[in-house]
Amino acid sequence: MRILKRLDAFILKAYLQLFAGTFFVCLFVYMMQFTWRYIDELIGKGLSTEVLMQFFWYTGLTLVPISLPLGILLASLITFGNMGERLELLSMKAAGIPLLRILTPVFFFVVILTGCSFYFQNNIGPEATKQLAALVWTMKQKSPELDIPEGQFYSEIPGYNLYVEKKDTKTGMLYGVMIYSTAGGYEDTQIVLADSGRLQTTADKTFLQLTLYNGERFRNMDAHSGNMMRASVPYMRETFSREVDLIPFDGNFNVMDASLFASNAATKNITMITNGIDSLNHRIDSTGHALYASQLTMAMVRGEAPASKRDSVRVAKAIKESLPFDTLFARLSIDQQRNALRNAQSKVSQLKAEYDFRQLISNEDCAALRLHFVEWHKKYTLSVACLIFFFIGAPLGAIIRKGGLGVPVIISVLIFIFYYIINVSGEKMAKSGQWFIPFGVWLSSMVLAPIGTFLTVKANKDSVVFNIEGYRRFFMRLFGLRETRKLNRKEVIIETPDYPRIVTDLQTLSAQCRAYSERYHLLRLPSYWRIFFRYRPDTQVRELNDQLETLINELHNSTDNMVLRYLNEYPIINPDAHTRPFQSARLNAIAGMLLPVGLFFWFYIWRFRLRLHRDLKEICDISDNIINRITTKIINEPHESQ
Repeated sequence: MRILKRLDAFILKAYLQLFAGTFFVCLFVYMMQFTWRYIDELIGKGLSTEVLMQFFWYTGLTLVPISLPLGILLASLITFGNMGERLELLSMKAAGIPLLRILTPVFFFVVILTGCSFYFQNNIGPEATKQLAALVWTMKQKSPELDIPEGQFYSEIPGYNLYVEKKDTKTGMLYGVMIYSTAGGYEDTQIVLADSGRLQTTADKTFLQLTLYNGERFRNMDAHSGNMMRASVPYMRETFSREVDLIPFDGNFNVMDASLFASNAATKNITMITNGIDSLNHRIDSTGHALYASQLTMAMVRGEAPASKRDSVRVAKAIKESLPFDTLFARLSIDQQRNALRNAQSKVSQLKAEYDFRQLISNEDCAALRLHFVEWHKKYTLSVACLIFFFIGAPLGAIIRKGGLGVPVIISVLIFIFYYIINVSGEKMAKSGQWFIPFGVWLSSMVLAPIGTFLTVKANKDSVVFNIEGYRRFFMRLFGLRETRKLNRKEVIIETPDYPRIVTDLQTLSAQCRAYSERYHLLRLPSYWRIFFRYRPDTQVRELNDQLETLINELHNSTDNMVLRYLNEYPIINPDAHTRPFQSARLNAIAGMLLPVGLFFWFYIWRFRLRLHRDLKEICDISDNIINRITTKIINEPHESQ
C-alpha cells in the first residue's frame, strides 16, 4: 500500500508551492522592519557591501523562527481557501473523505517544520544572534562618513559639536563654522569660530584633518583650578588665519569579538541556558549567604550572635529593653551628642550604600535569571506556534472558502497582530517578574490553542461559524432587542378577511391585554423566589401572542394600506422573556444563589416585564385604531376602501 496517496500528493504540492512564497514574503517583511530599527547605523557609515551582506544574512537567520508561524498561517489559509473556492474540498467530502483526513499530509509536514524550528532556535539561532549583536555593536561604534548638514549642529564626531552655516558640495568647503570642542574633557571646553574650513579624511583613514581659515579660538585658562563659579573667569583668545587639527577617526571596520555576547540568554542553546540558570541561582544564593555571614560575624564581635532566628528576635528585644538609649544620650555633652549623631549618620549611610549595592547586584542577577527562563521557554513556544497557526489557518480557510491574497492576508495579519500583542505583553510581564514566567511566555499559546481547536471542530462538522445573521440574532436576544414587522401588500389575495369577526376578536384581545396588565402588576418588581426557584410558565401571554399573530395573518390579506401600516406597528412579543433568565431550572437556581449574578438577572427580568406592559398597551391602542379604520372605511364604505 502506498504511504503517500495521489490525493495527499496533490494537497501537499498545492501547499508547498504557496508556503515557499508566503514564508519568504514574511521573512522579507520582518527583515525590512528589523532593518528600519537600525537604519541610523546603516546610513552614512560607509559600510562595504560585504558588511551589509553579513548584516542581512544574520538578520534573516535570527528572524526565521518568527517568520515560520506566519508563513504557515498564510499558506494554510490560501491553500484551503482556494480548494474551498474551487469546490475541491466539497468534492473530497462528497467522496466520503473527512476534513481531518484532508489535512493529514499538511499536518505531518508542519510537524516536521515544528521540529526544524526548534532545532534552528536551539543551534543556529543563538550563534546568528551572537554574530549579529557583535556586528550591530561595531556599526554603532564606527565613526560616520562626514555628511555635515547645514544650519544645525552635527555631533557625530566624538568630542566635537560642529555647526556649519553653508557648505559647497562641489569643493567641500564649509562656511560660517562654529565648533564646540570637548575633546580634552568638559573642564577644557574650547570654542572656535571661523569664516571657512574643510574637513577630510587622511589617507590611512585613522584621522580627520580639520583645516580652518580666518578664525578665533576661545579657551578657559582656569580649567584645572576647580573654581568655576567665579563671576570672572580668565580665558585665552587666539586669532589665526589658517589652522590644522587632527581628530582621531577610525575609518576602518573591525568587527568586535562575538564571544563578548556569550553571556546573553538569547545567544545560548537549551544546555547553555540550563547551566546559566544554575550559575545564577548559585550566585544569588551565595550573595544571600555572604550577607548572612557578614551580619553573623558582626553579631559575634559584639557578643550577640544568636543560635537561631527565634534567638535573634529575643536578643534584639533584650538589647532594646536593657539599654536606656535616651537616658545615656541625655547624659552626654552637646559636642558628644553631635559626634554621636554624626557617627550614627555616617554608619547608617555606609550601611545604606552597602545594602543598595547588594540590592543592585541581586536585582541584576534576578533579572538575568528571568531572561534565561524566558528564553528557555521561547525555544518551545515559537515551535508550538507553528502547529497552532496551522490548526487556525487550515480550518479557517475551509470555512471562509476564499483564496488569493485578499481576504486571507487580512485575516492572517489580524490574527498575527492579536498573537503578537498577547505574546509581547506576556513576555514583558514575565521578564519584569510581575507574572509567573511560564504563564507569561505561554499565554499566547494558551489563548490561541482553544481557538484553533474550536475552528477545527467546526470545520470538520461543516458548521456555519461566520453566519452574520446568526450572530446578529444572538446579540439582539442578549441585549433584549427586537426586529420590526415588515408586512407588504399582497399582489394576489385568495381569501378576503372577515372584518366583522376580526373587529370582535380585536376587542376581545384588547380586553384580555388590559385585564392581564391589571392582574399581574407588571410595573412592580418581580418575585426573586419565583423567578429563580419556583418557575411557572406564563400560558396567558403565550395565548395572547398566538391570538395576535393569528389576527395579523388574517389582516395581512387586507387591501387597505392604513390597516397594513397599523399591522407593522404591532410589537413582536417574546412570551418567556419576562419569566426566567434561562430555560434550564438548574442554571436559574445557580444564578439565583450567586447574589450579584442573581440581582443582575432580577433587574433584567424586570426590564422585560416593563416592556411587556408597554407592548400590551401598544396592542390595545393599535387594535383600537384598526377597529376604527375597519368600521369607518372598510365596512361602511367598502367601495371607497377598494
